[in-house]
Amino acid sequence: MKPGFGIEEEFLLVDLDSRRVVAEPAAGALTACHEALGQYFSQEMYKSQIEVASPVFGDWLQAQDFVCSARQRLSSSLATYGLGIYAAGSHPSGNWQAQQPAPGEHYHQLFEDYQQVARQSLVCGLHIHVGVAPGYDRIRLINQLLPWLPLLLVLSTSSPFWEGQLTGYRSYRRVLCNEWPRMGLPERLLDWTDYEHYLDLLQRTGARPEFDCWWAIRPSRRYPTVELRIADGCPRLADGLCIALLFHQMVTHCLETRSEDVQLTREMQWVTQENLWRAMRHGRDGRFIDPLSHAPLSAQAWLLQLQTQFAVAPDHIDHALHILTSGTSADVQLATYDRALARGLTQERALCDVIDEQLTHSAMSAL
Repeated sequence: MKPGFGIEEEFLLVDLDSRRVVAEPAAGALTACHEALGQYFSQEMYKSQIEVASPVFGDWLQAQDFVCSARQRLSSSLATYGLGIYAAGSHPSGNWQAQQPAPGEHYHQLFEDYQQVARQSLVCGLHIHVGVAPGYDRIRLINQLLPWLPLLLVLSTSSPFWEGQLTGYRSYRRVLCNEWPRMGLPERLLDWTDYEHYLDLLQRTGARPEFDCWWAIRPSRRYPTVELRIADGCPRLADGLCIALLFHQMVTHCLETRSEDVQLTREMQWVTQENLWRAMRHGRDGRFIDPLSHAPLSAQAWLLQLQTQFAVAPDHIDHALHILTSGTSADVQLATYDRALARGLTQERALCDVIDEQLTHSAMSAL
């Protein structure tokens, strides 16, 4: 029996007229969202940021139906207030200085503890949970998956702009994430015992009892899952579902083959860190390091290797290949921006074209 899974999507609330991230949406707008989605809706760090956390799915039709319906219901509820959802990793002209923290002690403490790093985190991610049965060491499982994560980031890249400027990165969100403690790649840990020792050491030496690890992949402390956190938010629904499908298949394969003896060597850690930087910087155009042979390879060749390594069915890889050949969300945004400039539009107007396009992608409920 395949493990259950869940999908969490973060969105920014954008004024459809000004195209700005709203600093403080009308209370009625958030109430309408809650009424539309109930327990699956929550607010994130800023008043302008929301999250939809799905129920546990047993199959992909359930996931597709829920995510499509959730976006549709959010868009319908917010339209009354002149707002739309923005699912990309970053908003091209988002102004984090103008944002208001969400209420609640948890977020107050985050801003107090992490200061500037927290304040500038006006970004959105896609998180995927996959269930792991008792008795399987989740740290050993993560060690098997870790070297392949930069490729999943490549597929999701959607944050090439920041504060009105081209960043030169396909995923500037991950650059910002790496400024947080415990939000990059996981520490090199042998097994669950090693992980518990790591947590104990930090708590004994001054970390808050409720401190957390927000690694690119982590064992959830709330659920018996491994949680993928590396991915940028995906404006195009099909892209996000594709990444979730791939990650679910990767975890399922590891659980079914019970190949827990894979060790994360120092070299593998070095290669993964380098591939992560190349994915952030160049996206699908990067030249990567083969996790197995250390030979150079393209993103497309790496994807085909992942298909073999994790026994991914051909029809489950098709959309990922389409992303790599036709362009990620970041590539689409950059192309839209360049076309607008070529038509003689100002930089500000060109960014508006990008925002309009991504608002449309984010609101579309059809795949």
